[in-house]
Amino acid sequence: MALTCFKAYDIRGRLGSDLDENIAYRIGAAFAVTLEAKTVVLGRDVRASSEELANSVAQGLIDQGCDVLDLGLSGTEEMYFATTHFGADGGICVTASHNPMDYNGMKMVRAGSAPLDAGTGLARIKELAEENAFEKSATLGKVRNTAEEARAAYVERICQFVDIAALKPLKILVNAGHGTAGPTFDAIVERLSELGAPLVFKRLFHEPDGTFPQGIPNPLLPENRPATAYAVRASDADFGVAWDGDFDRCFFFDHTGAFIDGEYVVGLLAEAFLAKEPGATIIHDPRIIWNTQDLVTKAGGRAVQTRTGHAFVKQAMRDENAVYGGEMSAHHYFRDFVYCDSGMIPWLLVAELVSRHGPLADLVADRRASFPSSGEINFTLEDPRDAIARVRAEFQPEAISIDEMDGLGFNMGEWRFNLRSSNTEPVVRLNVEARGDAALVARGVERVKRVLLG
Repeated sequence: MALTCFKAYDIRGRLGSDLDENIAYRIGAAFAVTLEAKTVVLGRDVRASSEELANSVAQGLIDQGCDVLDLGLSGTEEMYFATTHFGADGGICVTASHNPMDYNGMKMVRAGSAPLDAGTGLARIKELAEENAFEKSATLGKVRNTAEEARAAYVERICQFVDIAALKPLKILVNAGHGTAGPTFDAIVERLSELGAPLVFKRLFHEPDGTFPQGIPNPLLPENRPATAYAVRASDADFGVAWDGDFDRCFFFDHTGAFIDGEYVVGLLAEAFLAKEPGATIIHDPRIIWNTQDLVTKAGGRAVQTRTGHAFVKQAMRDENAVYGGEMSAHHYFRDFVYCDSGMIPWLLVAELVSRHGPLADLVADRRASFPSSGEINFTLEDPRDAIARVRAEFQPEAISIDEMDGLGFNMGEWRFNLRSSNTEPVVRLNVEARGDAALVARGVERVKRVLLG
């Protein structure tokens, strides 16, 4: 039986057809066999289906003689951290993040919180799960509730990323979108208060609710931002933060409620780390690059580009021993957080930056003017490959260079664009940037759009 829930570097699929409890059991068993695992960390998000799927994964692990270190309701990054903290052989979080209500999935790591190898790791798990020829171990594994111990250690690590003494009294609006973030955030805030942090918080849609009464939390979509923007203004907050469902991504709003595009946050955090660690390496994705590269160069750092996607960025982080890595999609990766992404560390770092240097709006204003960008624009096309071929034929003659690391990146001199085809749907994603000319960005979008649409 071919399993359709296995994607490029994680698992996700429609409930009942692509993924169910039986398939979850087989994935758990295959994970244990592939990694020869004796202990595996297991967490889950707030979706209604996640607890039963996680129980099935746990049973698959147990039947192969693997002990399960159960985190219960937790964020993906808590699983990443706990896998290394407990010295486990791997970790799994049952989550569909920002996918539709009728979806679920899993994110996985091996020992040391390292990404699974796409070939010998994830492919082997898929192969074994499809064969479904498992025999129970003579010695079954056990489940150990490690939720309290794991969260306490995680919270302590998160709080070490900020200089408490540098923080000024700030009011921060936080929107958990009824996802998984609320309880973890509250634990962090409790510890910050004990350490003397003078921060005040206004909470929005804070309680976890797997029915998502406000819709699936995905602040990357413009239509999902107005509630946060309004609440920032209404509460007179210094800035706002919103998370996706499993809170491994976080998004920022300035004190006026304006959304801060992800590439400017990447540049901001890169600059902050280089101020503390001159000459360090910064990883970035290939979609919007000029702002980050400019800031890293001016700060005396080294910018390294890698493919889009958490598995690729995490591997590059390790290969380069980079202090920080960022994607414009709001994934932020930290060397000192097991080289993994976190949605909680960035808002603490921004709170410190605002405390030291002033309003978030002011911190990014010059960068927006110097390197305006379009944000990611999606096109649903009947034949993406043919459409991309038309774009290449049109722009190649006048391009200064073409980068083929991830899709196509065309350097046109004073403007640049990246075009990527989705791995899972007939969608082409366009990002355009320019040097100091927002009108040129708009013209670039229209030029590419005209060719794409034929």
